[in-house]
Amino acid sequence: MDRALQFVFIILVLLCGTGPARAAEGPALERGAAITDPLALRELDRGRFAVARVMVPERSVDIPLTCGQLFTLPSMAMVRTALDAEFERYIVRHKAGLPNESIGVGTGHDFQLFDRAVLYSDDARFVLAGIVNRMDRAFASPESCGEVRLIYRLARTGPAGEDGAPRRLPMTLNIVLKARGGGMTDAKGAGITCAGIARRWLDAGESTLTGADLVARLLARDGPLDLIRPENIDRIETNLQIAHAPKSAVREFRTDYLLKVFRFDSTARAFDEAPMENQIDRERILANADLGRDFKAWLLDPRHLNEFDRGTVLIPERFLARAAIASTPVGFDPSELQPEYGLVQGEGANPVFSESEIVAALRKAADVGVTPANIRSVAGFRRRLNDVTCSGCHQTRGIGGFHFPGVDWMAAKPSNSTVVPASPHFFGDQIRRRDILNSMKWGSSPDYSRGFSERPQLRTRSEFLAELKGTGHYDGWGAHCYQPSAKAADDDPSFRNWTCAAGLACEAAGKTSRIGMCFVKSR
Repeated sequence: MDRALQFVFIILVLLCGTGPARAAEGPALERGAAITDPLALRELDRGRFAVARVMVPERSVDIPLTCGQLFTLPSMAMVRTALDAEFERYIVRHKAGLPNESIGVGTGHDFQLFDRAVLYSDDARFVLAGIVNRMDRAFASPESCGEVRLIYRLARTGPAGEDGAPRRLPMTLNIVLKARGGGMTDAKGAGITCAGIARRWLDAGESTLTGADLVARLLARDGPLDLIRPENIDRIETNLQIAHAPKSAVREFRTDYLLKVFRFDSTARAFDEAPMENQIDRERILANADLGRDFKAWLLDPRHLNEFDRGTVLIPERFLARAAIASTPVGFDPSELQPEYGLVQGEGANPVFSESEIVAALRKAADVGVTPANIRSVAGFRRRLNDVTCSGCHQTRGIGGFHFPGVDWMAAKPSNSTVVPASPHFFGDQIRRRDILNSMKWGSSPDYSRGFSERPQLRTRSEFLAELKGTGHYDGWGAHCYQPSAKAADDDPSFRNWTCAAGLACEAAGKTSRIGMCFVKSR
């Protein structure tokens, strides 16, 4: 088996073991920052958090909204049109690049397309799979205190699976709402603050309730979900497995995921496709020398470079794409499947960034007092350029192309139906997110910075350090790490602190990259 595929298999083993171990060892990492209780999600989906109630609040009939009905809503017309256009573009690109490999719906094709007929039919619907607090994104929208995301998973309403539950399909619909909307008040009529919202989430996270009792707590007048209202919708994000290619005589298995974003136009009362945050349009930047120079000048400016290093950069829309394909697996070595590939010297014929320019920019930033937390080398710059994008992040420590495929509460025994609702990246980032919520709660200035997607950023507070150290998320078995060289001076400063816990060694997973995973030392 190819080394990269061995690591994919190991990651799957880690995923299958994460849920029970986490539950047995202590409180859930996502407490106070996400709602993943399957029984509670089932109750919420049957009430005001059904996709029908959120998307069509005036709807009075408590009957699930099928996909056939959803995609005929006037507000969703552009969503369907845009998705169809992306499918057609994908097929055209495939036929031009891989003319000898067939593509179409069904197992008889080399590349098996997602069946849009199901997506637009009355035989499928979106069910609530999780609710995630993203107030850690308040740096992008301080006036709304960040975001809250309602994540829905596509499921068949027809034939059931082997466990008697409707079959889930590889697509999520993420309804993103402002954490604080205009005119929000508490039970005493006072205006809602970011601190008040954070306190609601953290307090609810300490609850040991489940099912209907937890729902009552979440929806109470002082509960976090009492503030979630349809008028606060900002956008929707779609992620679907557009095609899958099983292992064959000519290739290893590959799966492509289509990512799209649609902003809500409150005047037109409709969603319209929009540029994706930080999803650099590689093809357009490489093809247009003027655009490439502008992008380079903007990103290497010391202020923007500092934000880029911290993971809080917001790249101007003129450099961004409106769709992305996240291919998996991509392995640990540079690959044309990665969104950054070709932009930095060493990966293509006409790179935008030379190594000397990156080194000079880092030196210039240091001269004005900016000390990088993550990017300390050209390799660190390249890695951040990948993981700051939507597709690059989804390729890193994800479950296929998803970071939150969600909880399956439709099974006969929902409490046992899903071992892991989210990816290692999701769980590894929960410490940082709760730290930000705590800062908001107590009125201090949050540190919004984050590490690389592959290596969670540990916070200084001891209670947070203890939750990740020695786990598969950070320096434990299966954690991402950096294989040191014989000479310490040769180690890349961006990654040399990616170490393994005692008794483990880092085994590189690529031919050129020294990034790998922590394993028991070989005898």
